[in-house]
Amino acid sequence: MDETHNNRDSLAKGAKDIAKEAKRQAAKNVGKAVDRATDEYSTHRSYNRFQNEEEDENNYNANAQHANDEEGASSDDTEGHDDEDEIYEGEYQGVPAHNEGKLRDGQVALGQPVSDSLKSHKELESERQTDEEELAQQYELIMQECGHGRFQWQLFFVLGLALMSDGVEVFVVGFVLPSAETDMCVKNSGAGWLGSVVYLGMMFGAFFWGGLSDKLGRKQCLLISMSVNGFFAFLSSFVQGYSMFLVCRMVSGFGIGGAVPIVFSYFAEVLAREKRGEHLSWLCMFWMIGGIYASAMAWAIIPHYGWSFSMGSAYQFHSWRVFVVVCALPCVSAVVALTFMPESPRFLLENGKHDEAWMVLKHIHDTNMRARGEPERVFTVNRIKVPKQLDELVEMQNESANPVLKVLYKIKAELRGIWLTFMKCFDYPVKDNTIKLAIVWFTLSFG
Repeated sequence: MDETHNNRDSLAKGAKDIAKEAKRQAAKNVGKAVDRATDEYSTHRSYNRFQNEEEDENNYNANAQHANDEEGASSDDTEGHDDEDEIYEGEYQGVPAHNEGKLRDGQVALGQPVSDSLKSHKELESERQTDEEELAQQYELIMQECGHGRFQWQLFFVLGLALMSDGVEVFVVGFVLPSAETDMCVKNSGAGWLGSVVYLGMMFGAFFWGGLSDKLGRKQCLLISMSVNGFFAFLSSFVQGYSMFLVCRMVSGFGIGGAVPIVFSYFAEVLAREKRGEHLSWLCMFWMIGGIYASAMAWAIIPHYGWSFSMGSAYQFHSWRVFVVVCALPCVSAVVALTFMPESPRFLLENGKHDEAWMVLKHIHDTNMRARGEPERVFTVNRIKVPKQLDELVEMQNESANPVLKVLYKIKAELRGIWLTFMKCFDYPVKDNTIKLAIVWFTLSFG
């Protein structure tokens, strides 16, 4: 009995030694196979040479597992190491450890996608453009599921009020020009500036705010530009000097120029394709409503000279200044109403904010379904395509640098981004449409 027991112990010890040796040999063979596979994948992408090594690896694993089952000591396999030499658990499966997984420059891991850091900027731009095309197709289907209803009409009147306030500020100049010339003793040579300075501000404002809205968001930039418009329009009614009045009206025009393009972009991004042209045309109606409002207020207020007051000879507040204050009220109302509206979901998706965009789209869907009397309908969209985000590196000073320099670097980067966005309008495939629309808008504004 003792001899039989000793033979069994010797057999078990030999099986355990075989298992350990099998592990070592398997790790070496798998490591060699991975290195060869990586080199072969980068050239001919052929894996036939490594079938023998894989078969040997499977045989070693089978022998090791059989020996451990006889001994009843499975802890070495499950823990991934033994007492004599420690083996990383992933190494037994052919996966390098974290500290051993560093690749040489230009080398790509087997079966792994190429890192963005190894791609050129042109390749990343091409991938992003492809993602944007897929997003455009999917977004149309999502907007069709959300439907057209109460939410779009709410946003229609809010943005219409914003467009109306801009129209009012443009028409204000024509009505206050005669009274302002008399009140401020303006010479005939300088009177023309009051009529043109607003449009000068609108030109620069449209370029600046339109590009910035692609960085900060439609709602955010619209709120800021309209606040600038309303504040300086209100301030212009109290200044006494003609030069300061011109500055206030020019900055007000700077805000007007930002609101006009953003309003149409914002509204178009929550409309399905079949509704877009019709409702954008209706939105233009509010510009003329602003002209009617300005005309009515001018007729009702300016001729009433008794509404004025003065504080000595230095400060005069005549009825035309009351008219300027009243014309700033639609802008204030639009800012208040706009704070209750969400950001454009299309903008959020373009900037990689998937969860926020999904919540806005669900809000649009639920609002429209409740208005239809179908609150039980569920928003079925689970995942939306998000375009690849390109890192925009900005050279910044170290933490001990002057904070003013950091702000200047940030402003410089934002202005450069706005310019690059503007130049994309003259690249294929939107170049022809850009030129045609520019001609249409120029002739329309000129007329």
